[in-house]
Amino acid sequence: MKRILSLYFLFWLISGVFAQENLLCQGAYWSEDEAAIFMKKTALEWTTQADWEKRAKVIRKGIIDGMKLEQMPARTASFNTIIHSTREMDGYIVENIAIESFPGFFITGNLYRPLNPAPFTKSPAILSVHGHGPDLRFGESMQKRSATFARMGAVVFAFDMIGYGDSKQVDHKIPIALTLQTFNSQRVIDYLISRPDVDSKRIGVTGESGGGTQTILITALDPRITVSAPVVMVSAYFFGGCTCESGMPIHKSASHQTNNVEIAALAAPRPMLLVSDGGDWTKNTPRIEFPYVQNVYAAYEADSRTANVHLPGERHDYGKNKRAAVYNFFGHYLGLNAGRIPYQDGFDERFVTLLSAEELRVFNDRNPIPLQALNGNETVMEFLNLK
Repeated sequence: MKRILSLYFLFWLISGVFAQENLLCQGAYWSEDEAAIFMKKTALEWTTQADWEKRAKVIRKGIIDGMKLEQMPARTASFNTIIHSTREMDGYIVENIAIESFPGFFITGNLYRPLNPAPFTKSPAILSVHGHGPDLRFGESMQKRSATFARMGAVVFAFDMIGYGDSKQVDHKIPIALTLQTFNSQRVIDYLISRPDVDSKRIGVTGESGGGTQTILITALDPRITVSAPVVMVSAYFFGGCTCESGMPIHKSASHQTNNVEIAALAAPRPMLLVSDGGDWTKNTPRIEFPYVQNVYAAYEADSRTANVHLPGERHDYGKNKRAAVYNFFGHYLGLNAGRIPYQDGFDERFVTLLSAEELRVFNDRNPIPLQALNGNETVMEFLNLK
């Protein structure tokens, strides 16, 4: 049986991914000047909202077809939710959580909730998505922003990229990483809006780097996202360097060519904040990427709903100043109470208790991964059987 799975896996790679390599746009696919030329040329191809929506339809179809998203299992109302280790902190609650994305495959993370939510009201919800690095769900930035959003009044699901944290059923660079992560984001939304304490009309998403890629993709594809903040990712020339971002042909097909700027612009007219810096591929955002996004929002007469916070003296992270910008933006558009956060010369996040990785883990000796869990790249790919 194992040999059959291995042969299937090899066949899938050869017939599927390798056959489409000429359609992949990966890493710094263009030079900065080539990207600027593309943006200028593409801007001339549409002028009205109707023109843009025709182009948007082509881009969305390219994404969905490229990642084979419609071949994924039907999304159900069953989550087989696991929640444990509930802790009350200073103004927020944090829990360890896993939900079933599709039969045998689990999304793992932490749920942050307001300690004292407003009475007789439902809370906004936020998907908190991390980038690449050593188990960043347990990192300072992820914990601080998730806890702060919760103290401001949101229910926050901070979840693992596949292959990180507790999500070790497959490797991060499985060929269908892009599909799995996007489907997982859809399932997180499904779960959040199923909760009685969540307002389904106020759903935000934010993440940095590879999490920024997932932020623009789930916003582009799922209208339930009402506000987004991709951080240090949206670039005209850089398409993402990982399998989970550009390992499938979502930017280019026989009928279209696009980049992450246009994918980000698919958020329009929903509020979106682009956060950029001077030390990575977002260094040109005020001059190249953001003007294009502004033109899309202007076509909807929604100019005020998009913004760019550019920090030219900073580098590639989701640091304090970047988080502060998102706190204000989400506070405004999700109706969160920023006044609940201590403030003196900036937001003071010292109320956040940083927990250890072991404290935040979902699966351990006392809480093992369910017996029905699929295990390994080949097993998951054989189960899904994406064509």
